[in-house]
Amino acid sequence: MSENKVRVRFAPSPTGPLHLGGVRTALYNYLFAKKHSGDFILRIEDTDQTRFVEGAEQYIIDSLTWCGITPDEGPHTAGNFGPYRQSDRKPMYRDYAIQLVESGHAYYAFDTSEELEEMRAMAKKAKMANWQYNNITRMSMKNSLTLPEDEVATRINSGESYTVRIKTPRNEEIRFQDIIRGWVSVNSNNMDDKVILKADNMPTYHLANVVDDYLMKISHVIRGEEWLPSAPLHVLLYKYLGWTENTPQFAHLPLILKPDGNGKLSKRDGDRLGFPVFPLNWLTQEGETYSGYRDQGYFPEAFVNMLAFLGWNPGTPEEIFSLEELVKAFTLDRVSKSGAKFDPEKAKWYNQQYLRSKSDQELAKLLMPLVDTEIPEEKLARIASLMKERASFINDLLEVDYLFDAPKTFDEKTIRKKWKDSSAEIMQNLATHFDSITNFEAEKIEASFKEFLQQTELGMGTVLPLFRLLVTGKAMGPSMFEISELVGKQETLNRLRSGIAIVSEV
Repeated sequence: MSENKVRVRFAPSPTGPLHLGGVRTALYNYLFAKKHSGDFILRIEDTDQTRFVEGAEQYIIDSLTWCGITPDEGPHTAGNFGPYRQSDRKPMYRDYAIQLVESGHAYYAFDTSEELEEMRAMAKKAKMANWQYNNITRMSMKNSLTLPEDEVATRINSGESYTVRIKTPRNEEIRFQDIIRGWVSVNSNNMDDKVILKADNMPTYHLANVVDDYLMKISHVIRGEEWLPSAPLHVLLYKYLGWTENTPQFAHLPLILKPDGNGKLSKRDGDRLGFPVFPLNWLTQEGETYSGYRDQGYFPEAFVNMLAFLGWNPGTPEEIFSLEELVKAFTLDRVSKSGAKFDPEKAKWYNQQYLRSKSDQELAKLLMPLVDTEIPEEKLARIASLMKERASFINDLLEVDYLFDAPKTFDEKTIRKKWKDSSAEIMQNLATHFDSITNFEAEKIEASFKEFLQQTELGMGTVLPLFRLLVTGKAMGPSMFEISELVGKQETLNRLRSGIAIVSEV
């Protein structure tokens, strides 16, 4: 592998369903990798075993597969830098934590959870804002910086529980360049001494992700804005581990905001706001289902296209891009710094565009599993042709029950407005006129209908709404001549004649 090869990773935690913001992060990593002929790695960061959720890892895999975002390396894909699940890499992290202790950049901390909570409570009582374990308070705590060396050894050898904390320097400017945000500078006095190795010898995210990124030769870390505050610590870890020449380039993506722009779109928003925030349906352990884009009828390519534009644009008016076209167009310098408002109507618009772009035959094949009766594929293709300009989802194409069954109800507003004393005779005459059509096709039906209007000297607005009412029961819809051809001659005539009697009594 070339030392300069682009290698990026998507590193989700299996703590629940994958939020659409997570999918966008995976997508941007994938697009960047493919644009630069690089590798896209999936790494499962399951160091926090207390938050592990059964089925979440498979959900991540299934979501990426549905989207067509295929990892080059990962837990279920061959690769030379595995294992790709952090719990399987557990033994290696402790060595790096001890290395940091021995070099003076980290220390053992013996404070219990209860003692830490007590310190926070005391600080709160003293009206101190947000007590932290940092370069000032550490010297009043129970750790290897304050305890005699022999006592530290005794505590460790006796099996006493401890964590390892990073020793944050005092009053040091930590600077790094973010591809999206430019130079970022943080004073170390504003940072705390984060735990990097927990009492169970599992690393925290901070140590594990730095070690793994180094060992997996990650060239660029492209992740959500919520990780920006952690980046200075990660820069320090690279420095203290002696890996400054291998520090990856950072790019922190903007947040995805709620439709009103008021705060981050979270997992909890879900169905509460009337649209999914997950790629696939998610069944909780309590039996509750949260809806996903796939299961609501979105095409994966529409979902991916929509996600790509949440925080990025190509700099042109064009909005429809295949995954391959996104790879060619994508650059990190076109990613916005500010949050991107999620627009559920725009998501539907994308799906509508992809639906319309499909051939009638393609749509017919998608409709086949959705219809109960044996309807010829050719007829489904005609239905698709008739309905696709009015549809956003595949299911919408079938919201024409009158194409399969005679209407049982009739639009009352149309009856009140259009049905007159003479209407029954007019529609009876229209049925008789249609009876003479030998080839019952849309063009012939339309020509016969216009001929009827000419002969009777009636207006389109007098006859067409009643024609539609009796055949479909509706006030509006697609071409009545196309509908009549699909319904068939005999059924159209039957509906005209039987409908007259029903509507006349309303």
